[in-house]
Amino acid sequence: MSPRLNPLAGKPAPAASLVNIPRLITAYYSERPDPSVASQRVAFGTSGHRGSAFDISFNEAHVLSISQAICEYRKQHGIDGPLFMGFDTHALSAPAFASALEVLAANGVAVMIAAQDEYTPTPAISHAILVYNRGRSSGLADGIVITPSHNPPDNGGFKYNPTNGGPADTDITNWIENRANELLRPGALGIKRTPYSAARRAATTRTHDYVTNYVADLGNILDMQVIRDSKLRMGVDPLGGAGVHYWPRIAERYGLDLTVVNDEVDPTFRFMTLDWDGKIRMDPSSSYAMQRLIQLKDRYDIAFACDTDHDRHGIVTASSGLMPPNHYLATAIDYLFSHRSGWRADAAVGKTVVSSAMIDRVGRRLKRSVFEVPVGFKWFVAGLLEGTLGFGGEESAGASFSRIDGSVWTTDKDGIVPALLSAEITARTGRDPGAHYQALTQELGNSFADRIDAPATPAQKAKLGKLDRQQVRIAELAGEPIEQILTHAPGNNAPIGGVKVTSRGGWFAARPSGTEDIYKIYAESFHDDAHLRRLIREAQSIVDAALAGA
Repeated sequence: MSPRLNPLAGKPAPAASLVNIPRLITAYYSERPDPSVASQRVAFGTSGHRGSAFDISFNEAHVLSISQAICEYRKQHGIDGPLFMGFDTHALSAPAFASALEVLAANGVAVMIAAQDEYTPTPAISHAILVYNRGRSSGLADGIVITPSHNPPDNGGFKYNPTNGGPADTDITNWIENRANELLRPGALGIKRTPYSAARRAATTRTHDYVTNYVADLGNILDMQVIRDSKLRMGVDPLGGAGVHYWPRIAERYGLDLTVVNDEVDPTFRFMTLDWDGKIRMDPSSSYAMQRLIQLKDRYDIAFACDTDHDRHGIVTASSGLMPPNHYLATAIDYLFSHRSGWRADAAVGKTVVSSAMIDRVGRRLKRSVFEVPVGFKWFVAGLLEGTLGFGGEESAGASFSRIDGSVWTTDKDGIVPALLSAEITARTGRDPGAHYQALTQELGNSFADRIDAPATPAQKAKLGKLDRQQVRIAELAGEPIEQILTHAPGNNAPIGGVKVTSRGGWFAARPSGTEDIYKIYAESFHDDAHLRRLIREAQSIVDAALAGA
């Protein structure tokens, strides 16, 4: 099952690829999910519940039941502070926001919403929760982010962030998921709901200035003065996402030469170039989706983009174009741990099992321990909150790190801050992150990496997620002896939901996506591209054998 590159990948989205928004909204309100059908149940993946109204996997009934379940979870656990809620620019996000508010208001939950229904990035919600909870032991706040992240325009998403500000862990999401599915059953009672107009007028519904509070605090995590004084020419593409009005405010407050190259918001995302499979996907790490900004790179000293909820970053440098996420993570880690004297001496580097081994080499160079966990930012939450992690990053271009004084910034992914960090790196050192990474390779070795995405049915995904060591019957990997076969992460011994195989000169990992009907093969070689291709072929054979008959 090899992935096939769509001939339109990287090309402007044709009219035929655009989602029909009126029909999508109609499906959101008209279709009723059947919880006896697996694909129509509430299911929390690596980052909340996601789906499409067309597939009856994300519609009003899902949102109402999840919202009621969250209200009941809050009551059971004594969470009685405000709930910070925001939504992104996907077509289903505003209707889902309205549905959720109807339930939250009926349950008497104090909800903090953005004034004028401003779009709200994921990091702004996490930041607001943590700032509110600082120094408190009771009356704690939590939050809801309504977003399917970078997923296609017909998708919707719903994520709960508890009082630690980060993505809810499995114990919480399992409880919410199970209760929500009970509420989905025909004839089930228990969902409290008030009309939207009444919910908006409710005394418990209040406004919060997310933009001002987030933007004003950026000087405590980044050296905004060195960026301003450098007079760097910066370009940013919000990709039609929730941070579209944040960037002008950042430029104004800190006096930056920062140009928003496109401020259009359109729920069809017709301004995007198509991703590898011909779908519209607002993925700032994809060279196919990022063609517009890549073509503008020579106009700026540094340029960057974020996905729809602004929890992922993409860095475009004058020296090397769009940086692969792993390259930028390694560069950012090397820079931050060398320029943040206020961080704890024992603060570790957080990475996922599918992130580059270059990060391990950088960690050894810095004499910092590396905390390797399964895919999912939730595994970094406790460390970021306590300061035992200075940085947490995922291969999929999601990261957050400590404030300059070593205290917590966000415990969810923040695309805005790593994007601006690329400007700080360039301003302070006189070299952009692409040049920095090239210097790292000269010292630590060159990495050749790739990720293969391929379609997979739910049954195939489930089978791959349960793959164990006994099913990987190989003694060598691309001509080298096997060093490790991992089904649990070294950092916390949690299941990785797939398998990782390592040798001296390379590794591969295979796992199902938690948000889309695809599986992913990650591979990295420290030899050459031919060795990388051999790693991928052997990984593909193992996956094909594992999925046979599923």
